Amino acid sequence: MSWNQILDAWQQSERRSVCREHLRSVDGINPDDVILNPIEAKRRGLTSTVCFPKGNLCPEGSVIKSTAIDPSVIDEDGVFRKKGPARVFTSEPEALADINGQAGAPIPAGDIIVLIGRGPLGCGMEETYQITSALKYLSFGKEVALITDARFSGVSTGACIGHVGPEALAGGPIAKVRDGDVIEIEIDRNQLIGKVNLVSDGGGDENAQEILRTRMPHPELSVDPSMPDDTKLRAALQQVGGGTWGGCVYDVDEIVKRLASGLNGNG
Repeated sequence: MSWNQILDAWQQSERRSVCREHLRSVDGINPDDVILNPIEAKRRGLTSTVCFPKGNLCPEGSVIKSTAIDPSVIDEDGVFRKKGPARVFTSEPEALADINGQAGAPIPAGDIIVLIGRGPLGCGMEETYQITSALKYLSFGKEVALITDARFSGVSTGACIGHVGPEALAGGPIAKVRDGDVIEIEIDRNQLIGKVNLVSDGGGDENAQEILRTRMPHPELSVDPSMPDDTKLRAALQQVGGGTWGGCVYDVDEIVKRLASGLNGNG
């Protein structure tokens, strides 16, 4: 049964009717106020939550909960603009230690944290809650941005950009960022469009596209040694199916075809 058929059946289901009546009689809530269609939401002045920026660091896309960005760092036209130096990490504990000032050089206001190697191929695509939570409680956390090939849950706050594709271990350009590289972020919360770009290597003498074309991936980039075998297998299947942005829904026939092609020496 397709999703369209399931949703059509749900519209007429007895369970749906019972749930809607329970909301009315017990909680005093109009069910139609719980989930709104786009037209009604717009009429009430509500806006969408997420934006999907692209750029030379995320050519396949990324995700940010744009409404979670602190209003005080949003320009009058509704656009978040930030340009700052990168601080690159290959593990969440490493980044967290610097954020908390427990190791290395503490993260100051204005920095852009770049966490790489935490996508499906790197560790199974962990949720980076510890970093986003720490930034939330820093007095200057709103002045720090985060870019990663890992994922967030609904608790993420601030300018936290995740699901960067391609991920670092799939050859994504985010793997080539180094400390001090200058990154520019622009998120339009009204139009729900955005961009995330490397703009220079700090000195400004080299074209950003040339940097990303010629530079080798970060020397500390690697698969997490504690990654379970079944997680590695799922990540591999997802990569064959299209990676972070194309492999979430498996096309089994296409995967089998590609695997067979590789085994036969044609891949």
